Amino acid sequence: MHYTIEVSMKQNEKFSTFLQKKIKEYNNKHSIHHKEVRKSGAVQPINVMVSNDDESWIGGLNADFYWDWLEINDFWVHKEYRGKGLGAHLLEKAEKIAKEKGAKKALLTTFEFQARTFYETKGYQVVGEVKDYPPGSSYFTMVKVLV
Repeated sequence: MHYTIEVSMKQNEKFSTFLQKKIKEYNNKHSIHHKEVRKSGAVQPINVMVSNDDESWIGGLNADFYWDWLEINDFWVHKEYRGKGLGAHLLEKAEKIAKEKGAKKALLTTFEFQARTFYETKGYQVVGEVKDYPPGSSYFTMVKVLV
């Protein structure tokens, strides 16, 4: 068997697409759950957006619902609006929508310097930690059982 190894330190969209396609093919073959979620409409996006009086976005979150899970991908609130309950309201709204669709659990990731304690006050528990990522900090995976 002969092969050649090449290293590139540049973004290569064509190669990334190739790898993603091959991984999806493998997962589809070995996991009915992966195959089913890729069917049209199986992943349902949830976007909760908040605007100020000027109709400028001041925060929000985007998430996906699939496999009876809510996966929160991005969540941000402008610093002027933090600590006033807006973030909690946005999170609750996304969780409520997901529960109405049948979600049983929620999943997210956060860095130590971001919002771990906020999520813990909302019922999320750390299920995984990568220490020293970035150096001197930690990266957490958190889960909440939605009741």
